[in-house]
Amino acid sequence: MDNPIYRQRRVVNKVMLTLSLAALTFGLFWLFWIIATLVIKGGAAMSLTLFTEITPPPGQAGGLLNAILGSVVMAGVGTLIGTPVGILAGTYLAEYGHRGWLAPATRFLNDVLLSAPSIVIGLFIYAVYVVQVGHYSGWAGALALSILVIPVVVRTTDNMLLLVPNSLREASAALGCPKWRMIVMVCYRAARTGIITGVLLAVARISGETAPLLFTALSNQFLSFNMNGPMANLPVVIFQYAASPFSDWNTLAWAGAALITLLVLGINILARSLFRK
Repeated sequence: MDNPIYRQRRVVNKVMLTLSLAALTFGLFWLFWIIATLVIKGGAAMSLTLFTEITPPPGQAGGLLNAILGSVVMAGVGTLIGTPVGILAGTYLAEYGHRGWLAPATRFLNDVLLSAPSIVIGLFIYAVYVVQVGHYSGWAGALALSILVIPVVVRTTDNMLLLVPNSLREASAALGCPKWRMIVMVCYRAARTGIITGVLLAVARISGETAPLLFTALSNQFLSFNMNGPMANLPVVIFQYAASPFSDWNTLAWAGAALITLLVLGINILARSLFRK
């Protein structure tokens, strides 16, 4: 037989469950609306030409080949620079930073960097690199993206290594295994999925960053793999074409935005799938 306390709890449970489902539906509605709008608006430019031709002058047909390749190159270089730094820093925090003030201070600074606006990172690289060399470059863009990669990888590596049971470390030590080998052969293997997930999330974050590239790589209307000069990239091209008065450029901007959105969505789905395993 129901009592007042049970009835009250059941009502509260139903109300909170309804509110949660309503919030979920609200969020998914806007997500699907955004994706559908991007696909519909950019569908007119979704063709083989988009991936085989460079950005055109106004009134002519073209694609986003130079911007896509430029983004891939800079994001790849930025990931290659930032990932080892992030993994090593996260390893120190989890495995060696149990005493003293350095590890807590590093975690605090990493959290600050993790939430810092990307435009601040772009201005920093502009001041310390672009101004010194006297020109924009793909290297500057890759450095800015690498700084955005580092805090994500640091946080993920730190958290994943802390989840590794201490019994595995103790078993390795009992067998006479040096600590560095224990970290490489045992801890990294146990936390491998989580670390890879963090790297994928970092790649997803930098894929659509526009502000830091405006101050570092700028853009280039031609197909160029010269990292020592301005390099085309998808986010800046979308920014420029979306603000232009030419309808063909606006269509390419929609197509580029759809590409980045679907790429980030795919990387996040892949990361979640890996994390489940």
